[in-house]
Amino acid sequence: MTNNDWFSKFSTSLSSMAGKPATFVIAVALVVVWAISGPMFHFSDTWQLVINTSTTIVTFLMVFLIQNTQNRDTAAMQIKLDELIRALDGAHNALLDLEELNEKELTRFRRRYEQLAEDARNALRSGGVDTDSPFIDESDDDDEGSRRDNDSARRHTKRP
Repeated sequence: MTNNDWFSKFSTSLSSMAGKPATFVIAVALVVVWAISGPMFHFSDTWQLVINTSTTIVTFLMVFLIQNTQNRDTAAMQIKLDELIRALDGAHNALLDLEELNEKELTRFRRRYEQLAEDARNALRSGGVDTDSPFIDESDDDDEGSRRDNDSARRHTKRP
């Protein structure tokens, strides 16, 4: 077992335990015990330092453990979504690795899909259907591409 495998299993287990109600109850109990012990220690600086240091250390370590688990979960989810896109007939394979694009490219795709959603809602309001796989144009500024998409949407809109 490599160090990465060990750390992955450890972080997954610890993250899972940290999210359980019993862990929360234990944390609350520790804070209550600390608060109750205040009068015994005359609410001293050392007494306050114990809770401050403890919570800082736990928070610091948990950030890395949870981030490791989140990174692996996100990567696995991206692979699953990529497989669904790849396997679906009519899906746009250009969407397979969107997470690798820069912000400008993502914004262009997002605008196009927001427009498709708006068109679909309008089609539903008009008594049409919203099931279509229109052409995705490379440029959201291309009027001809938008016209093709709208024409395609109209052709595929079924009226009762």
